[in-house]
Amino acid sequence: MAATATATAASTTSWQPQEGGVKEICALLELQISPSSTADKSQIWQQLEHYSQHPDFNNYLAFILARAEGTPVEIRQAAGLLLKNNLRKAYKSMNPESQQYIRSGLLPCLGAPDKHIRSTVGTIITEIVQLGGILGWPELLQALVTCMESNDLNHMEGAMDALSKICEDAPQLLDADVPGLPDRPIQIFLPRLYQFFQSPHTSLRKLALGSVNQYIMLMPAALYASMHQYLQGLFVLAHDPAPEVRKLVCAAFVQLIEVRPSFLEPHLKQVMEYILQVNKDADEEVALEACEFWSAYCDTQLSSENLREFLPRLIPVLLSNMVYADDDESLAEAEEDDSLPDREQDLKPRFHASRLHGSEDAEDDDDDIVNVWNLRKCSAAALDVLSNVFGDEILPTMMPVVQSKLAATGDEFWKEREAAVLAIGAVAEGCINGLYPHLPQMVEFLIPLLDDNFPLIRSISCWTLSRFSKYIVQESGHKKGYEQFDKVLMGILRRVLDNNKRVQEAACSAFATLEEEAAEELAPRLEVILQHLMCAFGKYQRRNLRIVYDAIGTLADAVGAELNQPKYLEILMPPLIAKWQQLSNTDKDLFPLLECFTSIAQALSTGFAQFAQPVFQRCIEIIHTQQLAKVDPSSAGALYDKEFIVCSLDLLSGLSEGLGSGIESLVAQSSLRDLLLQCCMDDASDVRQSAFALLGDLSRVCAVHLHPRLPEFLDVAAKQLNTPNLKETLSVANNACWAIGELAVKIQKDVSPVVVNVISYLVPILQHSEELNKSLVENTAITLGRLAWVCPELVSPHMEHFMQPWCIALSMIRDDIEKEDAFRGLCAMVRANPSGALSSLVLMCKAIASWHEIRSEDLHNEVCQVLHGYKQMLRNGAWDQYMSALEPPVKEKLSKYQV
Repeated sequence: MAATATATAASTTSWQPQEGGVKEICALLELQISPSSTADKSQIWQQLEHYSQHPDFNNYLAFILARAEGTPVEIRQAAGLLLKNNLRKAYKSMNPESQQYIRSGLLPCLGAPDKHIRSTVGTIITEIVQLGGILGWPELLQALVTCMESNDLNHMEGAMDALSKICEDAPQLLDADVPGLPDRPIQIFLPRLYQFFQSPHTSLRKLALGSVNQYIMLMPAALYASMHQYLQGLFVLAHDPAPEVRKLVCAAFVQLIEVRPSFLEPHLKQVMEYILQVNKDADEEVALEACEFWSAYCDTQLSSENLREFLPRLIPVLLSNMVYADDDESLAEAEEDDSLPDREQDLKPRFHASRLHGSEDAEDDDDDIVNVWNLRKCSAAALDVLSNVFGDEILPTMMPVVQSKLAATGDEFWKEREAAVLAIGAVAEGCINGLYPHLPQMVEFLIPLLDDNFPLIRSISCWTLSRFSKYIVQESGHKKGYEQFDKVLMGILRRVLDNNKRVQEAACSAFATLEEEAAEELAPRLEVILQHLMCAFGKYQRRNLRIVYDAIGTLADAVGAELNQPKYLEILMPPLIAKWQQLSNTDKDLFPLLECFTSIAQALSTGFAQFAQPVFQRCIEIIHTQQLAKVDPSSAGALYDKEFIVCSLDLLSGLSEGLGSGIESLVAQSSLRDLLLQCCMDDASDVRQSAFALLGDLSRVCAVHLHPRLPEFLDVAAKQLNTPNLKETLSVANNACWAIGELAVKIQKDVSPVVVNVISYLVPILQHSEELNKSLVENTAITLGRLAWVCPELVSPHMEHFMQPWCIALSMIRDDIEKEDAFRGLCAMVRANPSGALSSLVLMCKAIASWHEIRSEDLHNEVCQVLHGYKQMLRNGAWDQYMSALEPPVKEKLSKYQV
């Protein structure tokens, strides 16, 4: 950039660009945006980056955008966009003269004749306001007001475009006091925006309404005070000829019903009547925005009565909107058969959920297969929500419409039939009471649709049947019900082998849902199921292959040890092992396979031993490669991706859970201990989460191999419980806490150096239990008990500090072996320091009464001894006084312990 080297960033008046510099930059920008240019784009980009280091470069860009009148618009616009990106990084550190030069060029362009220039200027103005605030640009507000009041369309549009972008990206800046201004900026602009609601120009009505809508969530005082005027404006714009304006009116009503339903209450009938009408709008985007209103209304505290009278007219509208639109992209996709390989962009990113030890149930989302939101899906979602609010009440309106759609038999009516099947699935939960008596006939009707000629009818029938799977499985206890369950199962398995990718996907998802409900009921059909799944495994393309892995993993979780039979393993394992050998250690297609093996290893238990050695070895290699790639990608021959580590750690956890002490020889001959310690210290929380899950699992089965680095493991685990941002890493803390407890039980007194420290971190968690998740609180209570059991002499002196919240937490835990350990700790502590628990005796009795039954005889006897000890200690009616504070059911439970 030799020509510009002599230009200096002097005062505003004297800075002038050099002509050579302007030409040079314009030529580069032209090459950068030209689709036909053969130049290397990355080299141009590097050149522009290099120029960015020059102090005047952004002045040049501002000059080209705002003042280079004869330059083509595309080049001026490219200069503007580059300027915006540069300012984001450099504006705050620029000298004030350059800042002023850039700003002074932008304001006159608000009214530029070319729309693209105006729009780019608006984007840059918004960026500068976000970086420097309103106060950093005193002339801006007046310039915007002047343009808005100018009556010149270009000026009005330019100002409104800039203002709408500020409202969208930084609305709070306009609702703040600005020194030197009598009113907040929003108070200056709102009345002008309302005036534009009546403008003859569509663009101005749209920008004005869009700008005000941005404030519904924030609800500044200025909007609150002028709500009547805003609503009157919405009612006027409700029948605007421009669909983009009607869409914004619907969006406003949806947001108002979500945020401030009270404002709409007086006008509710009128608003609902309007929304119902535009729900049939010829413009699909308007109809979609209107359709969002019904689900939003059901989420408010407003009475469902208001909605009831609309149901007979609303439900038919929803049903008609559930029919595929002619331009729905699913229609084109549905034509693809499985011989076509997937394109790279078809492979959606996948997310692996790290292992969590405890009782958090993740919500399963049975979203309608492909994730593009449209009127069809929104209408089905609204019907689902309405069915949950009104239940069977909607059936008399809905079923006649559904039946008439199903009765339309010609090929030209297939979309109507498909929508009817979708509707039945949408109300499967909400209307189950009304549908249940007719379930056998409905299922009988749906089964043949699995073999329909139209792929999208086959796929929706899979989904709808899966929505009833819980009830289909419930009915399988008697002969007729079992026959129907079997027909559904075999029908869905046939569709797993469909030649259409979309049907394959729907069938595998439906089968996974059925597996979870049916669990061991699948055992008699295991051979056939495995044959179908492994056949699919051989024929699917990459994207759907992931879903087969998921179905195999779910099957293993569902049938458990049943799978551990040679005839099943001969079908299942060879194809998986062949795939395992074919994929490299850096191939992301390994992730779902690792997850699948995790479920299989847990299901087969020791039966997995014959496959364990190469699987274990490979997990170690993958972790090692990735830890190397983190510091030196070239010598690792791979780019770092933590997901490889997480999936490998989780598979190792599955192995140690499945093989038990059988994993010991593998751990002994490997570098797992040191790799695991590194993972426990990783900066990524999901790596740490899985690492501590594995630490806990290994503690159970081969703690001896952790011994050489025990102090470090305990130290790093304890640190996870004492971080200022505990709430952001709850799952890590949860697993670390559980691992400390598992280690303590195995290594006994060797845990003593960290006990007091760990206790001091656990107590605050119990004291703030209502702010934290259930799983962490349960694990904290169990680990505290395990430490007390192993080292009562260290824990009991502190028991007054935690007995009350601890007993409350213990009484919430379900009966199991971990709860037994915790109560052993309770008994050990009370023996060491009986007076320490006196003030919490009532809560301790409630915790003891929370047991359904203590299966361990020796623990039952210990609890009896504790209660009898207190009864003897508390004489002269004191014991009876404590007992009188207990509710009758608690007293009754305590009678098991002869007190």
